[in-house]
Amino acid sequence: MDESEENHKTVKLSIIVSLGISIAIIIFILYLTIDANTLKRISETPIRYEFFLIAILLNILYWIFWAARLKILSNAMEKGLNLTLWGSTKIVIANLFLASITPSMAGGEPVRIYLLKQEGMSVGSATGAVLGERLVDAIFILILVPIAFFIFHRILDLGFIGFGLLIGVFVFIMLLILFIYAILRPNRIKSLLIYLNNKFSRFSKKKESESKIIKRVNTEVDNFRRSIMCFAGEKKALVKASILTILFWSTGFMIPSMILLGLNLPPFFVESYAAQVLLLVIIMMPTTPGSAGIAEAGVFGLYGVLIGTSTESLIFVFIILYRFITYHMNLIAGAIFQYKIFKSVASFSMDMIKKT
Repeated sequence: MDESEENHKTVKLSIIVSLGISIAIIIFILYLTIDANTLKRISETPIRYEFFLIAILLNILYWIFWAARLKILSNAMEKGLNLTLWGSTKIVIANLFLASITPSMAGGEPVRIYLLKQEGMSVGSATGAVLGERLVDAIFILILVPIAFFIFHRILDLGFIGFGLLIGVFVFIMLLILFIYAILRPNRIKSLLIYLNNKFSRFSKKKESESKIIKRVNTEVDNFRRSIMCFAGEKKALVKASILTILFWSTGFMIPSMILLGLNLPPFFVESYAAQVLLLVIIMMPTTPGSAGIAEAGVFGLYGVLIGTSTESLIFVFIILYRFITYHMNLIAGAIFQYKIFKSVASFSMDMIKKT
């Protein structure tokens, strides 16, 4: 089996697993919630389709705010770079495909780094921009988590969901500490990366000389640290990125409320915002591809108490619409843009990153 066939097989397996788990959980929720009374209520519910359209447009606006932030971070970290909003938008949408079929959306980072490298950034600067996104996101979410906990704690006993949230917050904090450590102790990180490369190189068919690897690690870690320090000194860029982060996530967090309005249900604006914060912490944990199953179960647990999980509830309709707009739509758009850029949905691989 050649590399192209192996890539296709891996991508197909990831798509099948993520979609399979997602569909299986939705069917299970259907089994728990649907009966004749549910179908009757759905048929009698006055659907307001304009709010579904608004939800779709909000998801597109979510991409644009994300792209605008990536543009600001990239141009701040690489002097002389002139990344356009459209160029950044293409990078963001293309990254959605692998992000949607990998745990914690981790597959999206290599795509963004690689495409930023194609735009003229060094790998270290591109890595700094992408990890800078994660850092700003982590700070924003960690500030909101206690507030979201307070809002939802008054509504229900979080139970198992609360346990998952504690794990998620712990992972967030550990990654934040590692990020800061990489800035403060670059030599330690260099040693760690060289050690890990030596351990994993035995599984690689292509061997590189140790001196070449050490030189590359030293160069890119220095580029990464210099980019982060440069960005920290760009106060205007930092303020803009922070504002866009708030707009970016808040836009995405409004989507469930629009779907609720479309189903002729109360929007629960504050409670839904809090639910989205808690859900984000859960789905960012490295579990299933695209957090399939975890996301559906989390939505059912968090929104079920708002909408109601009785046999006459519309919770399963909400879950289907929510996952289609925030997950399947991203998967489809990402596949289209990745195909346009790489001429194949499965052609992107870690080997392409190594060549950079």
